[in-house]
Amino acid sequence: MITAELDLRLELLNSLLTTPHRELAKVAEFHKVIIELDPIFYGHLAVWYQRHGDVRDHKEVFLGYLLTSNVTEHRNAGFVMLQEFPPYQVARIVDFMKQQQGKVPRSARTAVRLYLQEREKNPQFFDRAALRAHKAMKHLYATLHIKPGQRADAVLFKGTPPEDSLAFILKQLAKAEKPLDQAALIVEHNIPYAIAIGAVKQVTPTVLVALINSMSPQEVINNLKSLQGRGAMEHPEVKKLIDGKLQAAAKSDRVSAFKATVAADVTQLDAQTVALLENVTNEQVKKRGKIAKSTALLVDKSGSMTEAIEIGKRLAAMISGVTEADLFVYAFDTIPYPVKAEGTELTDWERAFKLIQAGGGTSCGCGLEALRRKKQQVEQIIIVTDEGENTQPYFADAYQAYQRDLGLIPNVIIIQVGGAYGLLEQILKQRQIPVDTFAFKGDYYSLPNLIPLLCRPSRLELLMEILETPLPVRGDK
Repeated sequence: MITAELDLRLELLNSLLTTPHRELAKVAEFHKVIIELDPIFYGHLAVWYQRHGDVRDHKEVFLGYLLTSNVTEHRNAGFVMLQEFPPYQVARIVDFMKQQQGKVPRSARTAVRLYLQEREKNPQFFDRAALRAHKAMKHLYATLHIKPGQRADAVLFKGTPPEDSLAFILKQLAKAEKPLDQAALIVEHNIPYAIAIGAVKQVTPTVLVALINSMSPQEVINNLKSLQGRGAMEHPEVKKLIDGKLQAAAKSDRVSAFKATVAADVTQLDAQTVALLENVTNEQVKKRGKIAKSTALLVDKSGSMTEAIEIGKRLAAMISGVTEADLFVYAFDTIPYPVKAEGTELTDWERAFKLIQAGGGTSCGCGLEALRRKKQQVEQIIIVTDEGENTQPYFADAYQAYQRDLGLIPNVIIIQVGGAYGLLEQILKQRQIPVDTFAFKGDYYSLPNLIPLLCRPSRLELLMEILETPLPVRGDK
């Protein structure tokens, strides 16, 4: 029973590497099992993930379960944590409780009421929230039957915003004919890009300068494609402003580590901008901690493993940027190919992997055999594979030979790609070889969630850190 409970905890940690893309029901089942099986662990994990996790969908599911829990400490922690979310996520949490759990308890309703009241107390705070998340704010009042204050009623429901409100200013922006007048309103009132862009009649360089000045670094990253489509990259002054925001993003505490890389992937950008985006990713990943353990990264390049190669590049760049110990990288089919980069940037690893192409049979153990022959000592082994192997040396055999000859017992982490079916994992567990698995579902910006695991001597230590994370306590009682 203890082993089964531990496995379920590890499965939940594994699921945190996936991104449901707003299909919260896909991950809700794991949460439900764990909160019923081990409510103490679940509460601490929810708080730990709020601080260290990247995937918004999981944060929302955690809050949904905390707020509807039978455990008082869970409800109180959820009450406090809800106040930290933006309105659109609070609306999604409420909908999740209604749709997935069929209830919104009184304490959860009180938490949302306090959330809205705190925003109403500060007109500027409320106006900005109502402007950025008009539908979400309106939905929260309506779906929970919370009576809005006078300003909230006028802005959200009656469509008669007071003259000192941002909603009123937005109407003036839509009426302004001259770019200079539009820019002046955007700058003076710091109107968000996503809102202003729909109100202005013509997006001139003057308007773009005003818009970009009002954007946060994360907003610039999120809207790069839109900015590029409106000619922002073609004007030196505007481009300089964008570059400045991207440089600031590298130091910001409110930027998602891999969203910058995703932005570079989906947008046709110049080399300088791509380099700035990669630097954002590198600097954000470094904040996750330092890897003190020597590491081997084995990347399956056999037939149909193109995805594994792509993940391998990104993992190599991520690990090499934060490791303080040795990193050995091999691509393999039936023979191992050592991969070395001249730097730690993703572009460096792109060049290092340039000639690595998917094809051939599979010997998952041949990279490990290369480590053994060269006496390359590692404390952990990451293997990116679909777990199929049809050629000797097989991984489990190579591991035991490595353990025997070098006197080491490295942890094994399997990054499952493609149609992985768990065979290698089963074999390693049967031989009592320490192994963890993560199912990769195509979300590159969730890969930094691996860093906390790689930074610690063992998964047990990570679990202990989670259990030591205190739950927040309500202060309004």
